Amino acid sequence: MGNKSEVPGFLLFDMSELTDSQFSLLLLIFLIYLMTLTGNLLIILLINTDANLQTPMYFFLENLSILDICMSSIPAPHLFYSYLTQTFSITYSNCRVQIFFLMLFATTEVCLLAMMSYDRYVAICYPLHYINIVDKKICAILTSCAWIIGLGYALVHTLCTLRLNFCYVAIIKGFFCELYQLIQTSCSDSFINILIIYVMASVVGVIAFFTISTSYFRVFRVILHNKFNKGRTKGFSTCTSHLTVIIIFYTTFIFNYFQPKTNRSAAAGLLSLTYSMFTPCLNPIIYSLRNTELKNALRRTLTNRRFVFLK
Repeated sequence: MGNKSEVPGFLLFDMSELTDSQFSLLLLIFLIYLMTLTGNLLIILLINTDANLQTPMYFFLENLSILDICMSSIPAPHLFYSYLTQTFSITYSNCRVQIFFLMLFATTEVCLLAMMSYDRYVAICYPLHYINIVDKKICAILTSCAWIIGLGYALVHTLCTLRLNFCYVAIIKGFFCELYQLIQTSCSDSFINILIIYVMASVVGVIAFFTISTSYFRVFRVILHNKFNKGRTKGFSTCTSHLTVIIIFYTTFIFNYFQPKTNRSAAAGLLSLTYSMFTPCLNPIIYSLRNTELKNALRRTLTNRRFVFLK
């Protein structure tokens, strides 16, 4: 039996098939990527320059924006390169790099969204003690834990791919490399790899789901018993933004990874692009449209820049 060294790379099947609509698709991806970079960089800039946004909630939001930029930067550059050179393949080493960073950023975002729900829970249920409970040190610890969990998750799965053998021309049905598709192309026993995927994904998923559901159950209970509290109503407005992001991210992620793999179509490949590119593009729009403080910070920044320019 051969090994992975016999395989120079993998053919990205979905990209090679879209011969008639490549330009339209790449143009759409470019516009989405440009919007993602612009929106998330603007949020990072506002949070770092406006004194009113120096709170734990915006610290987490800044990290989410960083993750969104990183997530969308995994498929986009290689797709542009593939179109320009008309080479719809990827080397084995580059495929593993894509998988590593995809899992790193996706897992970190899953953990960060759960931590943001805990932050909203404390802010609404214990507003008088919020600053003392969720201080800068706790924010740094929670965010570091999210990145460490993501790094550990990605490292374990990437190292496990080293044991796989590829003894034929491999075709990955997608627009970029994903772990399950890589495992499916292997001609060696991949039971251990799949088992590790389900075990680790279940642990991370259950903990994140429990944190989010418990936090928002208590948040909604408090809000329903305090309908006329303006502060909590304002907090609830922020919660709806966060819940919208969670629903979009988890829905596209679950639909992509819990569908039958034997019949994976180009539509499924587009679904992968949705959670890796379209969702990061939506996040800054969702937060900016529903967040008064962000909109006010943008107005102050534009006013100050106009004043400096006129001066």
